[in-house]
Amino acid sequence: MEATAKQPFGVYVHWPFCTAKCPYCDFNSHVRAQFDEAEWVRGIGRELEYIAGLQGSSRPAVISVFFGGGTPSLMRGQSVNSILDTIGRLWPVLPGAEVTLESNPSSADAGRFRDYRAAGVNRLSLGVQALNDFDLRGLGRLHDVRQAKSALALAMRTFDRVSFDLIYARPDQTPAQWRAELQEALSFGTEHLSLYQLTIEPGTLFAVLATSGRLHTPDDDAGAVLFEVTQELTAAAGLFAYEISNHARLGAECRHNLLYWRYGDYAGAGPGAHGRLTLGGRRFALSSERLPERWQALVEVQGHGFVEHGEIPRQDAAREHLLMSLRLSEGLHLARYESLWATHIDKMLLEELKERRLIHRNPHRIVATEQGRLVLNSIVAALAA
Repeated sequence: MEATAKQPFGVYVHWPFCTAKCPYCDFNSHVRAQFDEAEWVRGIGRELEYIAGLQGSSRPAVISVFFGGGTPSLMRGQSVNSILDTIGRLWPVLPGAEVTLESNPSSADAGRFRDYRAAGVNRLSLGVQALNDFDLRGLGRLHDVRQAKSALALAMRTFDRVSFDLIYARPDQTPAQWRAELQEALSFGTEHLSLYQLTIEPGTLFAVLATSGRLHTPDDDAGAVLFEVTQELTAAAGLFAYEISNHARLGAECRHNLLYWRYGDYAGAGPGAHGRLTLGGRRFALSSERLPERWQALVEVQGHGFVEHGEIPRQDAAREHLLMSLRLSEGLHLARYESLWATHIDKMLLEELKERRLIHRNPHRIVATEQGRLVLNSIVAALAA
């Protein structure tokens, strides 16, 4: 099949290896003492070739590449360069395309950062997570605050664009503590911050501790207060909330993540990676085997590690589109949504949601209010019914 639309397109590369598994993390990350990095890079290249083959000769231009994990900053610069070369061979890449790599402070290294920059990485996302040593230890992080600040300074000297992550609503965290920590984070002057409320995910060590009563996190009301503090301080600093958990100066939004939230097309390569492709006018979901060794074996046999490769039913795709777009401050573009899925949203329902102050509405867009974002799943369920 050939891709029928020259729409914006991104590539996600998943590097599944970590030095240690954090107790809150449900991402597809694995601790391995030894592995053949070159062999893994070749496997990712083969999977990218398979995806490009699905699109045929009419391939969209790449506007963004994102190296996530796991811990991509455990990769050698040569490996990043090889993967970017493969992407450039398989797809046209727009000049100035955004190329992001995630890094942990514990694996930050000046030489490695220079190699990433030389390979084509132009945006670094640093997983700081907390700015006090007690909470960093509780989160299972391998770095301390001194290392985090050193890594951030190094990143800002090396890359034009830098973001970092913090987790709030941590055990016993008060609004005053979070206010002081976030003010310090904003003082560093990065163009982008990702600020996530801690959620207890099934299958994690934190889930076990919470179930047994050994871990206590702020309740929903306390979490809402912390969220309000987050919005207040970031807005005052000029980092607007362009998505529920992401804040940036105007023009510094993460283009790759905007592609997800606007429900664009993207390839995903590597163990556990997901992708969404429009092929022959239909929407397809692809996801790879999560266990690295099984993924590698599948790639050897069939040229890819995909265990899901099917068309998304129209109703499910429409629901995904709603959920993703309503996370954004720009909201859902109504005409595009209704055209893509051959559907119409009930105007009376929109008026009801507007009266309940859960959405804003103009002739072209639906935008969830701050109150609406707290019950976003309910809004999506109503609109998609």
